[in-house]
Amino acid sequence: QVQLVESGGGLVQVGESLRLSCTASGSTFSSYTMGWFRQPPGKEREFVATINSNNYRTHAKFVKGRFTISRDNAKNTVYLQMNSLKPEDTAVYYCNAVIAKSAREYEYWGEGTQVTVSS
Repeated sequence: QVQLVESGGGLVQVGESLRLSCTASGSTFSSYTMGWFRQPPGKEREFVATINSNNYRTHAKFVKGRFTISRDNAKNTVYLQMNSLKPEDTAVYYCNAVIAKSAREYEYWGEGTQVTVSS
């Protein structure tokens, strides 16, 4: 069982920045594929960004150029740097881990952290 703990959410103004962090348990963090998803109010959860064990990154089109995912394997932590925030970025942001083990994949989720962008 892997536990994910997010932090860094909060209330910001339009155009400001936030950095979300997600710390994972486990001794093989460097092998995890880590990601961020978000769920805006009244909408479905959606993909934001992912980073694999080779540091290959993918970002959703709507955040390209504004959000950047990164990881620090020494700290078992993945980050989401969010710049130029917009009201439509308001959502609960969830950390996600996908772990390959014994020819299967296991998926874990954090409890989420609220990001509110006020205009």
